[in-house]
Amino acid sequence: MKKIKYYYNTHTLRYEKLVTPFRVKLLRIFGFISAALVTSALIIWAYTNFFPSALDKESELKYEIVRDNYNTLAAKTKTLQQQMAELEKRDNEVYRSIFEANPLSDSARTKSIEKKKEIAKINLIKNDDLGDEIAKTLDNITARVAYQFESYNGIEKLIRNQETKIASIPAIQPVSNKQLTRIASGFGMRIHPIYGIAKMHSGIDFTAPRGTPIYATGDGVVTTAGGGTGTGNHVIINHGYGYETEYMHMVRVKAGAGQRVKRGEVIGWVGSTGASTAPHLHYEVHINGNAVDPVYFFFNDLNAEQYDRVLKIAATGSAKSFD
Repeated sequence: MKKIKYYYNTHTLRYEKLVTPFRVKLLRIFGFISAALVTSALIIWAYTNFFPSALDKESELKYEIVRDNYNTLAAKTKTLQQQMAELEKRDNEVYRSIFEANPLSDSARTKSIEKKKEIAKINLIKNDDLGDEIAKTLDNITARVAYQFESYNGIEKLIRNQETKIASIPAIQPVSNKQLTRIASGFGMRIHPIYGIAKMHSGIDFTAPRGTPIYATGDGVVTTAGGGTGTGNHVIINHGYGYETEYMHMVRVKAGAGQRVKRGEVIGWVGSTGASTAPHLHYEVHINGNAVDPVYFFFNDLNAEQYDRVLKIAATGSAKSFD
């Protein structure tokens, strides 16, 4: 049963029924609803901020994992970048310097990096800023590695070429001379034994018994093998790289024109053919067509003490040549 309320009316001096106006009822309803909404909003806000949901916790955990993975990858990529920079430095300052090749410019490397996009995007984090950043860094490192491989392939070719060049340099004595007693006349102005006048002696004379083996002093191709007027039986070897050697006055020639010979291979035997006064080998070294003192090329079969002795012998040898 609805409770009825009364109030005392001072004007009429009697009790009258209390009637609440409709407008007041509406205001009260509105106030209640407003208070309920505000209270609900406060409760939701507090719950959201201070009581995270299971989904939020899971998302936060995933984010932390991604962040940790990124930090790990970032540390590794930084190490790779440092190692790559060291390799590029060695490439320019060491390897290419050794083999007399021009260093690679940074612009060439940059151009290659721009052209090469070889690494795939990381699917798990491809839309994530951290993933994009690490992917770009890996793109850069991968391109640099690929370009460096190309550079090292070039250096490998230089190494093979350098090995061939080293083997081609005339670096031993053309006859066996362990006791260092066979150098008779050195490079320079000498009295010619036949004409009796001072003449440029463009090689070194090695005295040796007739039939002593003569060796190629470096790898190369025989361009001349046969008789000559002043040179007698002689051999000329083109070693490449501007080097050429000539061996004169042989009693007999073994090597043939067009033949490829190795350092230390017998190409003939000592004699006294041509303009010669006694059995010996006249040996010359040419660089780019110019005769040079052969004594500076005997470093491959002599130690430091022996080499110093040979230099002195060649400098103080006989004032008269044998040819």
